[in-house]
Amino acid sequence: MKFPSLPRIPLAWYNLRHDRPRLLVAVAGVTFAVLLMFMNLGFLGALVSTTTNFYDEFNGDIFLISPQSLEISSTKAFPRERLYQAAGIEGVRQTMPLYAEYALWKNPETSLSRALFVYAFNPSDPVFLMPELNTAEGRRALQQPNSAFIDRRSRPEFGPQTVGLETEADRRRITIVGQYDLGGGFAADGTLIMSDQNFRRYFNPRPLDQVNLGLVLLEPGADAQRVKAALQDQLPADVEVYTKPEIILKESQFWIQTTSIGFIFGLGVVVSFVVGTVIVYQILYTDIRDHLREYATLKAIGYGGGYLFKTVIQEAILLALMGYVPGLALALGLYELAYNATSGTLPMQMTLFRVVFVFMLTVSMCALSGLISVRKAVTADPAEVFA
Repeated sequence: MKFPSLPRIPLAWYNLRHDRPRLLVAVAGVTFAVLLMFMNLGFLGALVSTTTNFYDEFNGDIFLISPQSLEISSTKAFPRERLYQAAGIEGVRQTMPLYAEYALWKNPETSLSRALFVYAFNPSDPVFLMPELNTAEGRRALQQPNSAFIDRRSRPEFGPQTVGLETEADRRRITIVGQYDLGGGFAADGTLIMSDQNFRRYFNPRPLDQVNLGLVLLEPGADAQRVKAALQDQLPADVEVYTKPEIILKESQFWIQTTSIGFIFGLGVVVSFVVGTVIVYQILYTDIRDHLREYATLKAIGYGGGYLFKTVIQEAILLALMGYVPGLALALGLYELAYNATSGTLPMQMTLFRVVFVFMLTVSMCALSGLISVRKAVTADPAEVFA
């Protein structure tokens, strides 16, 4: 005798709803795992963003960097002569040097010093795209001795950052003559931009013929890959050549794959997935154990293992949906809290890719738990259960 199919989702739902405290614990466990995945991915995304966002403000199509450099805050200098050689390549409109170094910035209120990252360039070169640095007034201000622009998004620990403020950088007097928006991120809590002549004063005996980063601006319509190939062919091995997307990718890979920070956040996602899988498995296994007689009865009256398998998987999917939504809501709130607490230096922003990716991880996590736990229901022998 063939029995009609029972409604599948209601049976899965009734099984979950049968013990409401257990259901709440299961949903809380999934929510916790989802929140952990969102936060670790958020920190990982902020890591990449804050360590590469400055390239968006560099007015260059191709970049020259020493092969010994790992990333922008630890660059090794190379001869400025390489920029002169690059300027003669067909398709190159202009080459510009950029200098970079850490300096100790003195908080004028607390007299405490804190490391701040310094960029320096020739004010007559259009190195930066930030409008504050490209006005005639801004260029004149940078050319003043012992002057600099400071990032508005630098940490409050650096003290007041108003225009006209005088303090010390590496035990030398300095005056803030302007501000801009960039952000320091994981590599630095704040940034400063000054002229190359002031850079030489503060970092003496650092010569200006040793460059940290070379910016190459191309002629309109020039093919970046062709110019890059020509540069690689003409320049010595003491410099490497990257297009803007390539050097951004290089920096991202360094922070994600090489540093302990990237490893920790990546591992956090994996651990969150495993924790969620274990929690859901425990809940489903206990539910199956408590309803083993009912599952055995269904098998005894003709329902096959496939139906029981689908029922348990549906329970897992329902748990995924019920835990994902509050996890997403909590993550959005914590993202906003982290952004405000760090004055925007930690750009925790929710993206569509992250929403979809975590949803897929959540469904996979719960489905995997269901696959592991369903075996007990499918293999249940009615004769043994009711013996």
